[in-house]
Amino acid sequence: MIDAYTRAKVALRGMTVTDERAVLAERAARAGARVAHDAFRTDITVETKGEDDLVTEADRAAQRTAVATIRESFPDDAVVGEEEDARKRVPADGAAWVVDPIDGTHNYVRGLRIWGTAVAAVVDGEPVAAATACPALGDVYVADADGAYRNDTLLSVSETATPRRATVNPTLWWDHDARDEYAAACEATVTRFGDMRRLGAAQVALPTVAAGGLEGTFSNHRANPWDSVAGVFMIRQAGGRVTDLAGDRWRHDSVGLVASNGILHDEVLDAARAADGS
Repeated sequence: MIDAYTRAKVALRGMTVTDERAVLAERAARAGARVAHDAFRTDITVETKGEDDLVTEADRAAQRTAVATIRESFPDDAVVGEEEDARKRVPADGAAWVVDPIDGTHNYVRGLRIWGTAVAAVVDGEPVAAATACPALGDVYVADADGAYRNDTLLSVSETATPRRATVNPTLWWDHDARDEYAAACEATVTRFGDMRRLGAAQVALPTVAAGGLEGTFSNHRANPWDSVAGVFMIRQAGGRVTDLAGDRWRHDSVGLVASNGILHDEVLDAARAADGS
């Protein structure tokens, strides 16, 4: 059931109430983000899932809340999520949801505001709706069949066509045994473009490309679906382009993630290939 708040959001964007997946993606992202924000900058215990992969109880609680919100309307849909016992792969067929409860956990545990809760709806492996709530920044990004929005304002990618005027973000994480690739990614960025950012949260960097704040973001690695699917859909709905390292249309199982305003895509793709040593 769609509540009064989300009905108002639907009316504001001129959507139909039947576009429930886009509405629900936003509602679930907001609900999960609210849980995470309540614990932000508190004395929360930080655990590790690996040498560099951090997790907190806020991650788990935010995912449980987002998933519970989804289950209210779609109890039988598959859920792919970063934490706990959620699926880890997007099914090729049928409807599913992809949840990242706190993307940018390293930022989160340091008290930095660049993190968000991302929720995407997919059908037969393709995203159809997405939302990322960034409460510490005061921003909520949403993408539906008609476009992408930040705080209800329609977004469009940057029109910058000159590499020296572009700012690009190497994204995802390079483990310590791949720091030569990390260094190559940074060098490829600063030698090809006017400036570089490292936001430390792919699901914030991707919508920032959609909003025109970055001309591109890239990685030579295979992205986890929770780190990528929502933001990729936002860029496409804002007029940008997302491919794999081969330059083919990006999918949730692609190797490499290269996102841009479209105009500078070849240059961003070249940087990603340089990070990969190719």
